[in-house]
Amino acid sequence: MKILAINAGSSSLKFKMFEMPEEIVIVSGLFERIGIDGSGYTIKINGEKIKKEVELKNHEDAVKYLIEELIENEIISSLDEIEAIGHRIVHGGDKYADSVIITDEVLNDIESFSSLAPLHNPANVLGIKAFQKLVPKATVVGVFDTAFHQTLEEKDFLYGVPYEWYTKYKVRKYGFHGISHKYLANYMEKKLGKKEFKLITCHLGNGGSISAIKNGKCIDTSMGFTPNAGILMGTRAGDIDASIIPYIMEQTGMSLDEVMNSLNKESGFLGVSGVSSDSRDIEEGILENNQRCILTHQMFVKSVVSYIASYYVLLGGVDAICFSAGIGENSSKVRKDIIEALSVLGIKLDEEANNVRGKEALITTSDSKISCYVIPTNEELMIAKDVYNLVK
Repeated sequence: MKILAINAGSSSLKFKMFEMPEEIVIVSGLFERIGIDGSGYTIKINGEKIKKEVELKNHEDAVKYLIEELIENEIISSLDEIEAIGHRIVHGGDKYADSVIITDEVLNDIESFSSLAPLHNPANVLGIKAFQKLVPKATVVGVFDTAFHQTLEEKDFLYGVPYEWYTKYKVRKYGFHGISHKYLANYMEKKLGKKEFKLITCHLGNGGSISAIKNGKCIDTSMGFTPNAGILMGTRAGDIDASIIPYIMEQTGMSLDEVMNSLNKESGFLGVSGVSSDSRDIEEGILENNQRCILTHQMFVKSVVSYIASYYVLLGGVDAICFSAGIGENSSKVRKDIIEALSVLGIKLDEEANNVRGKEALITTSDSKISCYVIPTNEELMIAKDVYNLVK
């Protein structure tokens, strides 16, 4: 069964086509700068890249070019071969605890959640509608980034605010990166060879989140009502005292929108270091003895360690800790400093094994009380698996 996994952004469309259930990637690619000058796309087939600059006025144009490439490269002979399409949907509110086939009702719900994810859900809807129009016979599935965290109990997802804020305005912790955390949980269940296990998953990228997982279900996660909660990130502040917002407005004359923009796009690694939002640039700055880069790294490590330690207690012990995503998979220094800070828990780093980038590895010693792994995440495969299980 040929399944497309789609991740539509406001000006981008990322995709992978899988042959399922074999989990073989047939083709992958990215359409960029949709609706912006200089648009184009890159497609990878059999290890070879096709790169073209074309005008992409909207997502529908991107889908048209995608279909053309699939047919011209003889990946499909007709659209009927695309049996199902899975779309990553950032926000499913508290209604969707699992992936679902998209009906008119579901699509209306996704649009209604746009106030909770104004940068993401509208773009997700554009992607869905473009494929519905141009590949009308395919079954369309919504895979929600918030769904995996819907197993949180009320005591874990509520904030200490008036209860009516939750009942009337849906103010609660939702959590994000759920597709990645679910993939890691499923992967580690097989790795550990048991259904009952305690796991901490660290999705550390430009955006980052940490989840506590018990027997395959999420019981807590670091991101909250929005993705701007939790650990220090590339441009996001993470956890802060809410009173900082009106204080900065009073001191600077900034509007609420300007302050929120700064907390989302000018804070984190970028704001503290003054150098970059990219962790690789921060590590280069550390080698050059840039004190603010050193400070940024220390703050990042501390924020991650604090959540891991908290979740260790919440879970009552841990079988394994996973590091994933851009930083988690590629930065041996970040992993080393996090694990060494957790040595009080009896975790022992294997320095040689930790010298790895983008590959699965056990990076702790045989006598470490907790096993730590590097596990490359695969959100597109998780989408394809959910789609296959729904439509098979």
